[in-house]
Amino acid sequence: MTGFFNPQGFLTAMRQEVTRAHKGWALDMVALHNDVTKFTYEEIKSPPPEGVFVHGLFLDGAGWDRRNLRLCESTLKVVYTVLPVVHVYAINSTAPKDPRLYQCPVYKKPVRTGLTFITPLWLPTIKNPDHWILRGVAILCDIK
Repeated sequence: MTGFFNPQGFLTAMRQEVTRAHKGWALDMVALHNDVTKFTYEEIKSPPPEGVFVHGLFLDGAGWDRRNLRLCESTLKVVYTVLPVVHVYAINSTAPKDPRLYQCPVYKKPVRTGLTFITPLWLPTIKNPDHWILRGVAILCDIK
């Protein structure tokens, strides 16, 4: 996803493939969801059973607690934190996500505009998601 010209199209195609694989699912009822894994790109040896693994993402404005798999405060003088591999998949539900998860926007570039916005990813956190909203935490595909 991080190297694609059209990452939204890639995610839509993934949703379509998952929808076709499950009889009775309708594309408009399928939503993206994600889990941040403990793995780095080098540790992944096979594709997920469903969905895609995404690597090369950077957190801007927060850190990542690898042990507990959740957002944390950023380390001093560290601008961007590399995220582990993220498993993005589709679920047959349009129900709201868990309100304790931070809905983190993903952008192509550090310039955050509607043109560079890709999709939100949901990240676990102990703090209220509003804390991260006020800090302007986002995920970037490219930091240059």
